[in-house]
Amino acid sequence: MPEGLGDAAGELAHSDHAAALVDTVEVTLGPWVVRVVCERMVAWAGAAPADVVAEAERAAAVAVADVLPRLRALVALDVDEQRTNPLAVLRSAVRHPTEVLARAGVPHVRRDPFDERAFPDDVYGLAPASFADIDPALHEPGLRWGASKAHVVLRRRRAEGRR
Repeated sequence: MPEGLGDAAGELAHSDHAAALVDTVEVTLGPWVVRVVCERMVAWAGAAPADVVAEAERAAAVAVADVLPRLRALVALDVDEQRTNPLAVLRSAVRHPTEVLARAGVPHVRRDPFDERAFPDDVYGLAPASFADIDPALHEPGLRWGASKAHVVLRRRRAEGRR
C-alpha cells in the first residue's frame, strides 16, 4: 500500500473509531451516573429512595451535557494535539453522582492511598479505571480508539524518521 494512502486510511479509521466511542458514551454515561448513585445508596441505606433516583436522573442528563462536548472536542483534535484522553474526560463526570450522594448524606467511602492521591475529589470511589467500568459496551470502542490513535502516531513518527 502506498505510504500516503495508508496514512489517509489510518486517519480515517481513527476518526471512525472516535465517532463510535463518542456515540457509545452518549448512550452509556447517563445510565452509569444513575447506576452508581443507586449502588452507593443501596450499600449505605439498603435502598435508593425515589427522590434520590430522580435527582440522579437529572444529574445524568447534566453529566452527558457536560462531558459530551468536551469529549467531542478532544477527539476532533489532531492526535498530536491531544493532551489528555477520553477516559480522563469521562472520569471528570464523577462530580455529578458525587454531588447527588453528598446531598443525600451518604458518607465517604474508604479508599486506598493511590486512589486518594490520584482522584482526591472522588470521595465515593466512583472513578472508572477502564471504559468497561462505565459500561461493557464502551470496552471495544475505547480499545479501538486507543489502538487506532497509536497506529496514527506510530506511522507519523516513522515517517519523521523518529521510530
